[in-house]
Amino acid sequence: MTARILVVDDIPANVRLLEVRLLAEYFEVLTATNGPDAIETCENGKVDVVLLDVMMPDMDGFEVCRRLKSDPATSHIPVVMITALDQVSDRVRGLEAGADDFLTKPVNDLQLMTRVKSLVRLKSLTDELRLRASTTRNIGIEELLSRNFASEDTAPKVLLIDERKSSVERIQKMLLDRADLDVIGDPHAGFFQAAETSYECVMIATAFADFDPLRLCSQLRSLDRTRFVPIILLAEEGEEERIIRGLELGINDYLMRPIDQQELTARLRTQVRRKRYNDQLRASVTQTIEMAVTDGLTGLHNRRYLDSHLQTLFDRAVARRRPLSVMITDLDRFKSINDAYGHDGGDEVLREFARRLRKNVRGIDLACRFGGEEFVVVMPDTDGAVAEKVAERIRAEIAQKPFAIGADGKTIEVTVSVGVSSVLKGVDTVAALMKRADLALYEAKSGGRNRVVAKAA
Repeated sequence: MTARILVVDDIPANVRLLEVRLLAEYFEVLTATNGPDAIETCENGKVDVVLLDVMMPDMDGFEVCRRLKSDPATSHIPVVMITALDQVSDRVRGLEAGADDFLTKPVNDLQLMTRVKSLVRLKSLTDELRLRASTTRNIGIEELLSRNFASEDTAPKVLLIDERKSSVERIQKMLLDRADLDVIGDPHAGFFQAAETSYECVMIATAFADFDPLRLCSQLRSLDRTRFVPIILLAEEGEEERIIRGLELGINDYLMRPIDQQELTARLRTQVRRKRYNDQLRASVTQTIEMAVTDGLTGLHNRRYLDSHLQTLFDRAVARRRPLSVMITDLDRFKSINDAYGHDGGDEVLREFARRLRKNVRGIDLACRFGGEEFVVVMPDTDGAVAEKVAERIRAEIAQKPFAIGADGKTIEVTVSVGVSSVLKGVDTVAALMKRADLALYEAKSGGRNRVVAKAA
């Protein structure tokens, strides 16, 4: 695992010590001795994790962290605050400033490296989502990144897996009105509960009588539905090795008992904020993909999707020696509808036609808007004779029932011409299949419209 780590400390010896440790793990190391230089480096360079000292002159680490997290261009960079301060209030202050973690000097080597590696993995995921989102279309990503998810009114839905009643009661009291908390005592039942419910964080206690909590962490990380759910380990004093192993397995954070309420809520808020941020990016990427292959007016797939998917359906049909048919439909005299009722009226007709088309084909059929007033339906496992009957059913459905236009409900007669073709045994291609359907459509149009023509060869 390689990454670029920025070390920020005004004492050169401290910078050098961390630099040597990181270089030994083959990280690329950048350094800064003050807050403004650190901010400039983050703005101008590719930084994966910031190791930030708190006690610096002029601008302390808390202020540097706040500025990085408030800037959409740098808010996604994980920040680990490192300080000699060992008060809970200081850790909470750092987490509230937006820090992703907080380590106390002298820093344990294993804790440092597992923290850094965990945050590098998280940063890599975020970078991939940001890249997909920004390269597909402009989704308002800067506005998204600048949101403060921690301040949202909705309480996070959290699962606590802990078999000790006294511990559960304390945590329930700490998170009262701060989280929608579910509690499971049995770790096996907890796993299924986490898999079946959409949680924004799972907290797992380590003090089970006869169960390894890290096995549960590993199972949650291996399941698709829970792979990205933040996990916080609630550990006992002296369990450093277990914590380190947990971080290597993919837990996001941990708390040592006795648990402080402020630190618990601050760390929970940090994990939920990051999860909501990444969930928003994933949703934006999914929406972008859907918009790229969907016709905005009719809701059918568009030509881009047809061009990429028809070849797959064709190859599958040929390989399995199964029939496949295509129909191309064209609304008759559609230009006159646009001329008489405007493009709004034309759009209403197209939407209603798409609705009727969808109603008359199967779920496995691929219905697409080919362009303008032309539509294509690809019908797997359908021979020419059946496809011709389907096309005739669609033609009749359009012709028999007038289309309503405008707020006054005025109706007009609409007809459609259809060309049908099927895959030929022997040598055939997608281009030839579509060409035959197009020629059949031309014959239907030139032969008087409002008819179906099937082209066998």
